[in-house]
Amino acid sequence: MPRANRYYTPGHIWHITHRCHKRDFLLKFAKDRKLWIKWLFEAKKRYGISVLNYIVTSNHIHLLVCDNTPSRSIPIFMQLIQGRTAQEYNNRKGRKGAYWEDRYHATAIGTDEHLQHCMAYIHMNMVRAGMVDHPIKWEESGYYEIEYPKQRYSIIDYKALQGILGLESIDQLQKLQSEWVQEALRKDSLKREPKWTESIAVGDEAFIDKIRMQLNIRPSPGRVTQTEDGFTLAEGDFPYPYNNNISSKTAF
Repeated sequence: MPRANRYYTPGHIWHITHRCHKRDFLLKFAKDRKLWIKWLFEAKKRYGISVLNYIVTSNHIHLLVCDNTPSRSIPIFMQLIQGRTAQEYNNRKGRKGAYWEDRYHATAIGTDEHLQHCMAYIHMNMVRAGMVDHPIKWEESGYYEIEYPKQRYSIIDYKALQGILGLESIDQLQKLQSEWVQEALRKDSLKREPKWTESIAVGDEAFIDKIRMQLNIRPSPGRVTQTEDGFTLAEGDFPYPYNNNISSKTAF
């Protein structure tokens, strides 16, 4: 399996995915999924990352985050969550060895309809896996938290998400996410879409060009692909880019 990308530039929304080592079901119990969520809360509080959506499955996680911090915090944010989750799990189980695959993957997402589609794709994860017939039945998820907003220890940045989507209230957000899921269930949209988890970026043509230039990726045949509803920027077999906006310490 190819190693996940390590591209990063601040000021965008990123869909992050990370699998347990060898796809082992290390998150199959609710207490282990809640452990990951505990450290997600701590990391977003510590580093000022806006969490827009998430889901913890039995062997991998999805995160939708926005980093507007001047210190480019996503890499250390992820390091804290994954490191502390693995450490606590291994200590409790008397286990040794890797807990996560060596790298997580990050895809930049445009803030137009592509963001809504990505939100719905994350919501439907455990429905696609055949574990539940509706996202509300999987508690360790952004869908559940939006449906039942927390007064304390909330993970989702409700105000940031509402602002990006042009909504004025949590009620509107709940109604919109319900419509996304109803549409997906109606269309039986349960197939896996690799663009959300394997691309460098997904969005309209202007967004793809902006990401490509910020990451100093030169255009080449096959790198930018037009889809039914937009464009994707694909991985390439070449060294990771480096320019004044990217450092080897913060790229992912």
